[in-house]
Amino acid sequence: MADEKKGDLSSLGDDKGGKAKAPKKPAEKRFTVPVFAVCVVAAAVIGVLVGKFLLGGFAGGAVTGKTTLSEGELDSTVGSYVYQGQTHAITARQALGAATGVDAAKQDDGTYTMPSADNVLDYARNQVLAVAVKAEGIEVSDEDMATYAKDTLGTDDYASLASTYGMSEDEVKEVVRQSAGVKRLYDKVVGTDDSAQAPETPAEPAEGSEDAATADYGKYIVGLLGDEWDADKGTWAREDGPYYAALKDQSFSADSATYDQAMTAYYVAYQQYSQQASSQSATWSQYVNGLLANASISIGELVS
Repeated sequence: MADEKKGDLSSLGDDKGGKAKAPKKPAEKRFTVPVFAVCVVAAAVIGVLVGKFLLGGFAGGAVTGKTTLSEGELDSTVGSYVYQGQTHAITARQALGAATGVDAAKQDDGTYTMPSADNVLDYARNQVLAVAVKAEGIEVSDEDMATYAKDTLGTDDYASLASTYGMSEDEVKEVVRQSAGVKRLYDKVVGTDDSAQAPETPAEPAEGSEDAATADYGKYIVGLLGDEWDADKGTWAREDGPYYAALKDQSFSADSATYDQAMTAYYVAYQQYSQQASSQSATWSQYVNGLLANASISIGELVS
């Protein structure tokens, strides 16, 4: 059975010209914990778990060697994890509910698709993170959930989200609750820095006005320059910054600049954001890997 594709860190790659590209939107309407784009890089996590990442390492009530499940087998064990001295079984219902929703796994013949190894692994990771959230004294209220859902998914209408993502309303609420908690944990570990925000792309000019200089583009550029620009004198405040390096040969002002000049400033701003976001991601991954290094995760032989 093919593994389900998961959301992960947003792409921060550069094109051949050295200009950072904005992350692409996911093609599928599916989300897992964490919904936001700061979850752990899977390869790094699995690397930490070498020696503790087992296949078929448990027995007793487990279903193995199958590709589908009957409804009566949804509560059968498909994996387990040991964390802080306690062993926890993972059922097919839990793994599917957190990944795709149980109903979405139901097939035309009434059987259910077996959860993939990634589904089971993701569920175990997220439970370890949930323990860390609780240990930090983070509590997520209904209001916190609503705010997070609006900010991340555009709405806190859980019934609508359930319909859109093919999940039950309770499954959606649980994903949002866990994601909101992990986001708070992320902010505590990494810190909240308003400068680590992707810049807005300047509006494209009307056809036939591509080379026209406007006040809007001038205002856009100056708004990005920060302490590199002296607003009173209308010129550079210093010449050792990345914006100066990119725009030093350009003639512009707060009242007049072209679209191309604005895009040059945008690419510099995005590169700065990209570097800071990468640093934050590395800090978060190191923290989570530290947690998971103390966990043992076993996954049943899910397919024959």
